[in-house]
Amino acid sequence: MKPSTIRIGRRYRSNRLEGPYDTIVIGSGPGGMAAAVCLSKAGQKVLVLEQHYTAGGFSHRYSRNGYEWDVGVHYVGDVGNPKTMAGALFGYLTDGELQWSPMADNYDRFYLGEDQYDLIRGKDAFRKQMVQYFPDETDAIDQYLSLLKQVSNAMPAFSARKLLPGWMNKVMRLAGKGKLPSFFNEPTVDVLSRLTSNKKLIAVLTGQWGDNGLPPEQSSFMVHALIARHYMFGGYYPIGGASRIAETMIPQIQASGGELFTYAEVAEILIENGRAVGVKMKDGTDIRAQRVISNAGVFNTFSRLLPESTARATGYLDKLNQVTPSMTHLGMYIGIADTAENLDLPKTNFWIYQDEHHGQNVDRFLKDSDHPFPVVYISFPSAKDASWDERYPNRATIEIVAPAKYEWFEQWKDETWGKRGEDYDALKEGFSERLLEVLYEKLPQLRGKVDYYELSTPLSTDFFCFYKKGEIYGLSHDPNRFNQHWLKPKTDIAGLYLTGQDVMTAGVVGAAMSGLMTAGSVLGLVGGWKMLKQVQSWKPEQQKPLTVVSENREEETEAAV
Repeated sequence: MKPSTIRIGRRYRSNRLEGPYDTIVIGSGPGGMAAAVCLSKAGQKVLVLEQHYTAGGFSHRYSRNGYEWDVGVHYVGDVGNPKTMAGALFGYLTDGELQWSPMADNYDRFYLGEDQYDLIRGKDAFRKQMVQYFPDETDAIDQYLSLLKQVSNAMPAFSARKLLPGWMNKVMRLAGKGKLPSFFNEPTVDVLSRLTSNKKLIAVLTGQWGDNGLPPEQSSFMVHALIARHYMFGGYYPIGGASRIAETMIPQIQASGGELFTYAEVAEILIENGRAVGVKMKDGTDIRAQRVISNAGVFNTFSRLLPESTARATGYLDKLNQVTPSMTHLGMYIGIADTAENLDLPKTNFWIYQDEHHGQNVDRFLKDSDHPFPVVYISFPSAKDASWDERYPNRATIEIVAPAKYEWFEQWKDETWGKRGEDYDALKEGFSERLLEVLYEKLPQLRGKVDYYELSTPLSTDFFCFYKKGEIYGLSHDPNRFNQHWLKPKTDIAGLYLTGQDVMTAGVVGAAMSGLMTAGSVLGLVGGWKMLKQVQSWKPEQQKPLTVVSENREEETEAAV
């Protein structure tokens, strides 16, 4: 496969619209795509509109200087076995075209100062390794694993609350049905501190806190438990890169007459007589449909896309004051002119911490960026992807993620991307050099071998993914967020639905599950139940060959004409 500019989807032109459409989906992240595919498989004609030049949202990838990187997908759990819900869902969404490479059995490695802790796939292996590190904490470790299972068992009830009418939820509560564990939505540290007083054990158990963007002092135990259990049986990486997620879903949408357009910026959701009836595009074109699903996040949906009068009258502007944006980040993309094998790059993620005091270190760094990074996450995508060497021979890539603060870059927010000036570039270079030193400390063989690198800031997240504060995980995953009953697929505005990480949780699977829920909400009880049974019964032998519209071929054809 010859490397090329990665553009997934068909470029928007108003004369390419082939309505009428049953449903319009704003945004092509995994949540929006999953909802679109599920509705398409139910016979609807769905139009997906993506403002970026390529589909995928935070699951898109890009190429530069002969290298390729993913911007948000570093590993995914629960997808290696088609019998799991996540594995069956992605089989259903892609007709089995999306394939996964397993990472090393040691999928995550934590460094707390000079100490190293490895997470090993499999519940028994995980437990054995933790007991080996903390032999006096066996009871606490067993209790911890029990709590993870209890949260997992409670998730159907939690999800049902987002789908059932309010009166039905009240009846269930009065009948004592669907009750959640008392610890379900408490702060993570509070729950774990009742199991053990060993701060280092707590720090190790919560070492994946960067996957939800909040240190354990602030995060909901529910989201911590979901992430920990999600990766308990190992990590996987999409063969061909993260953009294969969107690329393998598009044909399902097209099969029912729908389409996905890129460069398709929505200016406003059209409201008539209190109902969402379509969208107005930036070029002034109105596109009408029976319903609109927003995968743009609740802040974008209610404060930017919905008419202010509607957002205010329905109370959504006030509701936005009850939630906060998630963390912002620095993303570093590194290319080396050699193979992952020659460079001894692992199929293991590195999480590098100063010590076990996660929350304190975050607070200190966000107050003064000269302090050490509270966490540096390092991923090695070219080592994880089974197709990499065929597509990019004699090339290797590394991705680094670290926390940041939007305000450090805010003064350049109105400047043109790529042309923000010497001071901005100097600030980025300072962070880049610091992150490279962290990398060299763990992998000294890489010093002097880096061929190319660049750094993204929260302004890049805004420019490419439409999140104005540069938030990478949508809403902050704190306990308060999960008490907001309005964060559900069906809004109080007729014809308007939500999907994506703000409906459920962050992550590829969390967003895709939200798409499934949103489609179920649209289809109703009978249609939704039928769709769920189809997902659960999907088997690998059901896959069939598919074709994908290529943006590159599209542009070549236009140029020839």
